Amino acid sequence: MKYFLASIFLLGVVLAPLSTLAQNAPVINATVSGKIVDARTKEALIGATVTIKGTTNGSTTDQNGQFNLVTGQKLPFTVTVSFVGYQTKDVVVSDNNVDILLEEAANQLADVTITSRRRQESAQDVPIPISIVSGNRAEDAGAFNVNRLKELVPTVQLYASNARNTTLNIRGLGSTYGLTNDGIDPGVGFYVDGVYYARPAATALDFVDIEQVEVLRGPQGTLFGKNTTAGAFNITTRPAGFTPSGTFELSYGNYGFIQAKGSLTGPLSRKLAARVSFTGTQRNGTFFNVHTQLPINDINNIGVRGQLLYTPTDNVKITLIGDVSDQKPTGYGWPVAGVVPTKRAAYRQFNAIIADLNYKLPYASAFERIVDLDTPSKADNQLGGVSLNADVKLGGGTLTSTTAWRYWKWTPLNDRDYIGLPVFTVSAGNSVHDQWSQEVRYSGKLSSRLSGVVGVFGLWQDLQSDPVQTEEAGSAQWRFAQNSTSPLWKTPGLFDNFGIRTTNRIRSTSLAAFGQLDWAVTERIHVLPGIRYNYDKKIANYRRETYGGLQTTDPALLALKNGVYTNQAFDTNVSEDNFSGQLTLQYRASGAFNAFGTYSISYKPVGVNIGGLPTANGRVLLELARVKPEFVTHYEFGVKTKPSPISVLNVVFHNTEIKDYQTQVQTPEPGVNRGYLANAEKVRVMGVEVDGNIRVANFLTLNAAVAYTDGKYVTFRNAPVPLEETGGEQAFKDISGGALPGISKWSGSVGGEATAKGKLISLKGNYFIGIDAFYRSSFSSSPSPSQYLNIEGYSLINGRVGFRASTGITVFLWGRNLLNTDYYEQLLAAPGSAGHYAGIVGDPRTYGVTLRYAF
Repeated sequence: MKYFLASIFLLGVVLAPLSTLAQNAPVINATVSGKIVDARTKEALIGATVTIKGTTNGSTTDQNGQFNLVTGQKLPFTVTVSFVGYQTKDVVVSDNNVDILLEEAANQLADVTITSRRRQESAQDVPIPISIVSGNRAEDAGAFNVNRLKELVPTVQLYASNARNTTLNIRGLGSTYGLTNDGIDPGVGFYVDGVYYARPAATALDFVDIEQVEVLRGPQGTLFGKNTTAGAFNITTRPAGFTPSGTFELSYGNYGFIQAKGSLTGPLSRKLAARVSFTGTQRNGTFFNVHTQLPINDINNIGVRGQLLYTPTDNVKITLIGDVSDQKPTGYGWPVAGVVPTKRAAYRQFNAIIADLNYKLPYASAFERIVDLDTPSKADNQLGGVSLNADVKLGGGTLTSTTAWRYWKWTPLNDRDYIGLPVFTVSAGNSVHDQWSQEVRYSGKLSSRLSGVVGVFGLWQDLQSDPVQTEEAGSAQWRFAQNSTSPLWKTPGLFDNFGIRTTNRIRSTSLAAFGQLDWAVTERIHVLPGIRYNYDKKIANYRRETYGGLQTTDPALLALKNGVYTNQAFDTNVSEDNFSGQLTLQYRASGAFNAFGTYSISYKPVGVNIGGLPTANGRVLLELARVKPEFVTHYEFGVKTKPSPISVLNVVFHNTEIKDYQTQVQTPEPGVNRGYLANAEKVRVMGVEVDGNIRVANFLTLNAAVAYTDGKYVTFRNAPVPLEETGGEQAFKDISGGALPGISKWSGSVGGEATAKGKLISLKGNYFIGIDAFYRSSFSSSPSPSQYLNIEGYSLINGRVGFRASTGITVFLWGRNLLNTDYYEQLLAAPGSAGHYAGIVGDPRTYGVTLRYAF
């Protein structure tokens, strides 16, 4: 915390002269407020975009149709107002408060405004493949976290067996598939209000008062502070405002689902506004643990977010944000989805092992939603932080400073063997994480033909065990570990409560300078070069000590125990620096046709193994402690079009090649928790993406997206064998040409919403009905391709029907997975490679009702 306070102090020192200069300027017009309404019905239009013409300054209307613009321009000036289904209108504003009437337009589809390039602009004008989901659409679709949002954006993949073990990928790239290793950085940047969230567990938390989610595909390192080799999530929350307003929402559904949300904003003084937001979600477990006779895999989340907006002058805007999100579910437990025959001896096969222990699985299929876990399960996950953002208008642009401190605390307890026998009785990887970040950037126009962004970024992380991480075996471990017919394996108490206590720590430093220019060679041709310098350093310390089990000095018995857990210690530090960049050529043939091509190179930072290292012939393989950085070569070509005023159609072709691809591999050694990291020589991901939307008349909106993605190992000659080849003559094999895990060749989404004006009791408004469908084809669920660990393709259909009143009241019925499809999200081989694997099962059909009120 002391570093955060020091950063705030330094920020104040830096910005004080700028603030003084801004205060010396005459205050011409502090704010312009107004209301956007339907010209015919006089009903407020929620979510309309208002932008001061010729500038990047803009706002959107709230639940009352109100907007606020903080501006230093002299009245009168012109604003551009747009809204889906209405004619875009330029209005000359000559007063501090104005009402603007919009006419319906069945032949027009409004643009969506984004901020990913650090300025407000149309998504169709940006030479970047980008998907936008508004906060309202996400809320109506029940997408209250990234895991549900992925059903609206088919190029996004998210896999999670619990919050820590979360993989967020775009186009199949970003993080290692399977269990998370803390020693490498994600390749997909996750930003909330300009603050980078370093831990993958952040994606598991509920959205709190989200205004818009922008998903940028492909490398974006010349626009964002942290290097993003696969893409970025740019999430903005609803800001504090000077017009009092609020929203309250309550949902109830099956499985005891209850969700409450609330947000209030308004002025504290003439120059100070505040916003307070809350979300809480609770749901009973969708599985039943026969061992404890209790439900499991429930939801118990709460989140609070507070903001202060201070505008000392027209040219300075300072925002202070604090948030805490807390999850305390009754664990994450998964059933055995299948058993693979390995190449081990017959007595070492899973079915033979459990038969000798007089055990039988109490279910025949994972889709019975039954588990048998003898270890209590929990997954306490808490994140929070504070950020200070200052925007100062200088010349033709804005100088922005973002200072942030965030923390993560993880307290789990898992049953790693997935069955009701005391094999691995304790798995508790308690961790605590602190991060400090500072970004300073300038964006705006440098001349009539030149604009861009330039910035510097620093990120410091400290991740350590809290205070120790524990892995412990039980009395049944001997039979799973048995690799000979020696009677010594049956020695009473040999493995009872035998385990390891681990202390580890990894300290990371990431520094960068980045910039991107937009040079308008002509009105239609733009050249956009970008460059980035990275420096990354990691210092890792790892210590584990064995405890428990039978206390003996017998060398033969000690050798058996060492086959399960051993002492291990190593210290290592790695560092790397590099230059990367991109070049984009854009051709705007007209307002309805925007073509672009991009070539870029980028690096994913150097990594370290911090979950334990494998051994060979009794020697710890210390050479595996360092994981080389990825070198990414990427190019793409895209066309963004408006075939008609009521439609949008975009097409993108992309190709990414990665040298020294960082991948997570499994090992039969139980002591190497979550596997270990390795470099595949080369991988390639290529594909085509098509997305579009259309507005039919003024009552029906349709959207669709489809993606073809082909990902494979070009070269990986020394990969671990898949589960079915465990116990054979070779522990490694050449999987060159094999499919990368987690990538469906085909995925797509289609949705639509129809509205009709009407009355509900005495309330005027619009009835609506919406449908969203998502599909993905089969994909591999094993780092080394396996004939058994493949997941079949599946489709999901979600829907809603309800009424939106002009008074701010909305009520609707909703359903998710309406066809009650049984599907796996992931398959995970159990530790020790006995042959069984668990299935991460998707949610069953859920349904409920939501009541929302806005004022």
